[in-house]
Amino acid sequence: MSEVLFDNPFKLEDLLVFDDATMGDMLQNESFGLKLKELAHSAQNMPAPIIEHFKRNLPTSKKSHFLKELRRPLPKKAVEEVRQQMLDNLFWELTYWKTPELYEELTAGENLHPGISQQLGQILQDKIVLDAGAGSGRASFECLKQGAKQVFAVEPSPGLRHIMAQKLAEHPAAQRVTLAQGRFDNLPLDDHSVDVAISCSAFTAEPEQGGEPGLAELKRVTRPGGKIVIIWPRREDHAWLKAQGFKYVRLPLQKGHEMKVQFRSLGSALRCARRFYYKNRTVLHYLLKHRRPEIPFSILGFNPPHDYCILEV
Repeated sequence: MSEVLFDNPFKLEDLLVFDDATMGDMLQNESFGLKLKELAHSAQNMPAPIIEHFKRNLPTSKKSHFLKELRRPLPKKAVEEVRQQMLDNLFWELTYWKTPELYEELTAGENLHPGISQQLGQILQDKIVLDAGAGSGRASFECLKQGAKQVFAVEPSPGLRHIMAQKLAEHPAAQRVTLAQGRFDNLPLDDHSVDVAISCSAFTAEPEQGGEPGLAELKRVTRPGGKIVIIWPRREDHAWLKAQGFKYVRLPLQKGHEMKVQFRSLGSALRCARRFYYKNRTVLHYLLKHRRPEIPFSILGFNPPHDYCILEV
């Protein structure tokens, strides 16, 4: 979903949903796109609580620069454009914090091919597992179901960790999960500390989403003889993964039956289509035509979750 397909309903005031610790982390992490100058420009003519929220969480060394850019005269249109760009950069984090229930509606129906769990269950039983890029916990909870002894769920997004923490509070096996902040290139685990490292729909060949630095970290924390598994890899990463020594496994699809995202209801499907696939009008047209709470992956425009790549360390 790197392409902007969504309809962004958020306003700058919505950034107040982030507590100080989260706001501080986001201001330090360049991947959120919160550059100091653009941040100050977007805050021009905004209410004092917004400006104070930014100031309070900036490093002391950057506050004077922030205030200087905040006072810089700019055309109204330029301010609106930079503000919208910043909100688009933060769309997913704001979604996780402001409308987590809608995000769960979006992802709950993205069911993996059942053969993946059946095959990987053989290497997860009684094992210590890393779920890198754990998101809101889809793969972590599946690892528990398959009998993993301990799961380290590592996720950089504070919003996704927030959603997963809420789920863990109600899960009977929560004591077997350790939720932690971390990135592919900086995993908070000791050398050779896990038996299996997995990443589901998160790791890619791009360095900012894994790549060679991330793969080196996955190898570092996985014991010799252990496995690294990339579930639901992007098509464009297949050649790169093969070059790194991964074996590609694709589960067969039932003849005449395409894999689909299964929503809770037609209303849920329409809500998600109007928010997350706003610019892919084919999705909404399909739902309105067929009147069923399901969308084929071909309509969404990406490959179905019926494959994985595996590497022995």
